[in-house]
Amino acid sequence: MPSISSFYGIKIYIYYDDHLPAHFHAIYGEFEVLIDINTLEIIKGNLPARAIAFIKEWAKKHQKELLLNWDNAINKRALQKVQPLE
Repeated sequence: MPSISSFYGIKIYIYYDDHLPAHFHAIYGEFEVLIDINTLEIIKGNLPARAIAFIKEWAKKHQKELLLNWDNAINKRALQKVQPLE
């Protein structure tokens, strides 16, 4: 699984050959969500509210990088690491 970032126990992934809309996966313990990169809305899944708040704060700061990584993934190019939430 191509991890692009990790912070506060949350791991962020973008998968090659994934489906639209452009999204990333966030995993925290046994929980997983898919989040739309453009709207930052949850597509599927559930996480504790605090983890969701951290993820949305991080994603808002790195939205352009996430979209670039999405484009890289669907075109089978290397993904770039994204700075964690500080």
